[in-house]
Amino acid sequence: MNWIPLTTEDQLILIKEKSFSIPQVIFKHSTRCGTSSMVLNRLERAEAPATIDFYYLDLLAHRNISDKIAEDFQVYHESPQILLIRNGECVYDESHMAITMDELVSISAA
Repeated sequence: MNWIPLTTEDQLILIKEKSFSIPQVIFKHSTRCGTSSMVLNRLERAEAPATIDFYYLDLLAHRNISDKIAEDFQVYHESPQILLIRNGECVYDESHMAITMDELVSISAA
Protein backbone atom coordinates (compact mmCIF):
# COMPACT_ATOMS: atom_id res chain seq x y z
CA MET A 1 0.00 0.00 0.00
CA ASN A 2 1.41 3.35 -1.04
CA TRP A 3 -0.22 5.86 1.27
CA ILE A 4 -0.01 9.53 0.36
CA PRO A 5 0.18 11.53 3.60
CA LEU A 6 -2.65 14.07 3.85
CA THR A 7 -1.14 16.91 5.85
CA THR A 8 -2.57 20.15 4.44
CA GLU A 9 -6.02 21.46 3.59
CA ASP A 10 -4.68 22.53 0.19
CA GLN A 11 -4.29 18.86 -0.75
CA LEU A 12 -8.08 18.56 -0.70
CA ILE A 13 -8.22 20.79 -3.78
CA LEU A 14 -5.80 18.46 -5.58
CA ILE A 15 -7.78 15.40 -4.47
CA LYS A 16 -10.96 16.90 -5.93
CA GLU A 17 -9.20 17.74 -9.20
CA LYS A 18 -7.56 14.32 -9.54
CA SER A 19 -10.87 12.58 -8.77
CA PHE A 20 -12.11 13.51 -12.25
CA SER A 21 -9.40 11.23 -13.69
CA ILE A 22 -9.05 8.46 -11.11
CA PRO A 23 -10.82 7.67 -7.83
CA GLN A 24 -9.29 9.14 -4.69
CA VAL A 25 -9.58 7.50 -1.27
CA ILE A 26 -9.09 9.22 2.07
CA PHE A 27 -8.56 7.06 5.16
CA LYS A 28 -9.06 8.95 8.42
CA HIS A 29 -7.08 7.15 11.12
CA SER A 30 -6.85 7.69 14.86
CA THR A 31 -3.50 6.43 16.11
CA ARG A 32 -5.00 5.95 19.60
CA CYS A 33 -7.89 3.74 18.50
CA GLY A 34 -7.59 -0.05 18.42
CA THR A 35 -10.40 -0.41 15.89
CA SER A 36 -8.74 2.13 13.61
CA SER A 37 -5.45 0.22 13.84
CA MET A 38 -7.20 -3.06 12.97
CA VAL A 39 -8.85 -1.48 9.93
CA LEU A 40 -5.56 0.08 8.81
CA ASN A 41 -3.85 -3.30 9.13
CA ARG A 42 -6.62 -5.00 7.12
CA LEU A 43 -6.34 -2.39 4.35
CA GLU A 44 -2.56 -2.71 4.20
CA ARG A 45 -2.75 -6.51 3.86
CA ALA A 46 -5.24 -6.26 0.99
CA GLU A 47 -4.22 -5.80 -2.61
CA ALA A 48 -4.63 -2.13 -3.43
CA PRO A 49 -5.45 -1.36 -7.06
CA ALA A 50 -3.04 0.91 -8.87
CA THR A 51 -6.05 2.75 -10.32
CA ILE A 52 -6.87 4.46 -7.01
CA ASP A 53 -4.85 7.03 -5.04
CA PHE A 54 -4.89 6.35 -1.28
CA TYR A 55 -4.48 9.21 1.19
CA TYR A 56 -3.76 8.70 4.89
CA LEU A 57 -4.93 11.30 7.41
CA ASP A 58 -3.59 11.14 10.98
CA LEU A 59 -6.56 12.57 12.86
CA LEU A 60 -4.63 13.42 16.01
CA ALA A 61 -2.07 15.47 14.11
CA HIS A 62 -4.50 17.06 11.63
CA ARG A 63 -8.00 17.35 13.10
CA ASN A 64 -8.48 20.61 11.16
CA ILE A 65 -8.20 18.68 7.89
CA SER A 66 -10.80 16.17 9.08
CA ASP A 67 -13.16 19.04 9.86
CA LYS A 68 -12.55 20.49 6.37
CA ILE A 69 -13.24 17.08 4.80
CA ALA A 70 -16.57 16.87 6.64
CA GLU A 71 -17.48 20.35 5.41
CA ASP A 72 -16.28 19.99 1.81
CA PHE A 73 -17.69 16.52 1.18
CA GLN A 74 -20.80 16.77 3.38
CA VAL A 75 -20.00 13.72 5.53
CA TYR A 76 -20.34 13.23 9.25
CA HIS A 77 -16.94 12.79 10.94
CA GLU A 78 -16.16 9.29 12.17
CA SER A 79 -13.00 7.42 13.07
CA PRO A 80 -11.82 5.33 11.43
CA GLN A 81 -13.50 6.44 8.26
CA ILE A 82 -12.92 5.96 4.56
CA LEU A 83 -14.16 8.21 1.76
CA LEU A 84 -14.16 7.54 -1.97
CA ILE A 85 -14.01 10.73 -4.03
CA ARG A 86 -15.02 10.67 -7.68
CA ASN A 87 -15.79 13.63 -9.96
CA GLY A 88 -15.19 16.05 -7.10
CA GLU A 89 -17.73 14.46 -4.75
CA CYS A 90 -17.76 11.86 -2.01
CA VAL A 91 -19.63 8.94 -3.57
CA TYR A 92 -19.05 6.53 -0.70
CA ASP A 93 -18.09 6.70 2.94
CA GLU A 94 -17.90 4.01 5.58
CA SER A 95 -16.59 3.65 9.08
CA HIS A 96 -15.24 1.21 11.61
CA MET A 97 -15.25 -2.51 10.80
CA ALA A 98 -17.43 -2.03 7.70
CA ILE A 99 -14.37 -0.66 5.86
CA THR A 100 -13.04 -3.20 3.34
CA MET A 101 -10.81 -3.04 0.29
CA ASP A 102 -13.23 -5.25 -1.65
CA GLU A 103 -16.05 -2.75 -1.14
CA LEU A 104 -13.82 0.17 -2.17
CA VAL A 105 -12.75 -1.60 -5.34
CA SER A 106 -16.34 -2.54 -6.17
CA ILE A 107 -17.67 0.99 -5.63
CA SER A 108 -14.76 2.65 -7.46
CA ALA A 109 -15.35 0.48 -10.53
CA ALA A 110 -19.08 1.25 -10.69
